[in-house]
Amino acid sequence: MNQIPHPSAPPPDDAGRDLVVPCRILAASAPLRWLRLGWRDLRRAPGISLLYGAAIVLVSLAVSALAWWLGRFALLAALLSGFVFIAPLLAVGLYSVSRDLADGVRPTLARSLRLMRRVIGQALVYALILLVVLLVWSRAGLMIHVFFPAGEGDLRSLLEFLAIGSAVGSLFAALVFASAAFSLPLIAARDVDMVTACLSSVNAVMRNKGVMIQWAAWIVLLTALGFATAFLGLALTMPWLAYAAWHACRETLDASGWPALD
Repeated sequence: MNQIPHPSAPPPDDAGRDLVVPCRILAASAPLRWLRLGWRDLRRAPGISLLYGAAIVLVSLAVSALAWWLGRFALLAALLSGFVFIAPLLAVGLYSVSRDLADGVRPTLARSLRLMRRVIGQALVYALILLVVLLVWSRAGLMIHVFFPAGEGDLRSLLEFLAIGSAVGSLFAALVFASAAFSLPLIAARDVDMVTACLSSVNAVMRNKGVMIQWAAWIVLLTALGFATAFLGLALTMPWLAYAAWHACRETLDASGWPALD
């Protein structure tokens, strides 16, 4: 079984520093270790963690209430305007907590907000990229409905529609996950542009497919648990996952060739 080198270990010789941040090959146990480290950070900084968690719950409730009030066609607009643009900034704020703890610095809201202001441009670039992906995803869903309509009472056409729709949706979901897995934690720690961060994230995911599938399953499970508690559980699971993601990035990518953010 491949083991993870120490964070100070040299990157692979074939890694292209001009294109992507070098990545390491992960052991199968990596996701559980990230979750343990994330939980440790949550326990070490409960106050600021719950503050961000409460903000995430409020945003989730606001988006759901708006979608319910305006109808299903407003759901996409609400999600795009709410989660897509706010979530990256909240994530960066949470990553700063793990970063401070690793550096032996007491996390504060002021330090967290300062980092958010520092990387707001890069975070919004990612939000715009994600917006484009989601719009194309939505259009693809409409085209599937046009070319593969699910006729009422026609089980075969319904199954065909669900199979094709699920396959296309899985491709878009995989693309979003691959680009987001390490990109936002990376820009919160190093002076890296968003395009390089996304390419580095996709490269690392592709080189560690089995481990990252496991990591994606944990994310889906903990997020589902948060939603199952009427969003209240998100106050705990989202900071936990954010901290775990920061440790995942730190362990997977060797960004020592890029300057650290002040």
